[in-house]
Amino acid sequence: MKTVSALALFIAGLAIAAPPVFAQNGTSESGHAAKKSHVRKHSPKKHGPAKAAEPEPEIAGKLPVDFNCELGDKLTVYRSVSDNQHIALRWHKHLEEMTRVSTTTGAERFENAATGLVWIGIPAKSMLLDSKKGQQLANECRDAEQEAALKSAQPVAVRSR
Repeated sequence: MKTVSALALFIAGLAIAAPPVFAQNGTSESGHAAKKSHVRKHSPKKHGPAKAAEPEPEIAGKLPVDFNCELGDKLTVYRSVSDNQHIALRWHKHLEEMTRVSTTTGAERFENAATGLVWIGIPAKSMLLDSKKGQQLANECRDAEQEAALKSAQPVAVRSR
């Protein structure tokens, strides 16, 4: 019988205990699929300053206009008489600064690129969109003036002769 050195036994033990080498497709050299480990790996928690949120826009001296939207949604737009390029919009307890974007249709369009909010207003109604998610957040939004105009434009029952 041959004598085996302790070093050779150690190396042989490592080879047996080592996991198989996996190819990029998740199979071992022998073609067996890789098994997922059941051990949870926790990523270290980041301690430190959180991202600085954008400061809320200043609304002092701006005129608030309340809008009622379908499905009971409400929002407020704050406008300045001296600045028609910016508005502040309060939606779900968040106040966002929005900047005018020119349009070829004559509709008012204001955007906040950071949040993805888009406010579009036409004479009959307005709507709030989330451009990042591609969703409509609020539709059929009308201020008191638009609601009154809508009610006065409702057809009256036609009398038969």
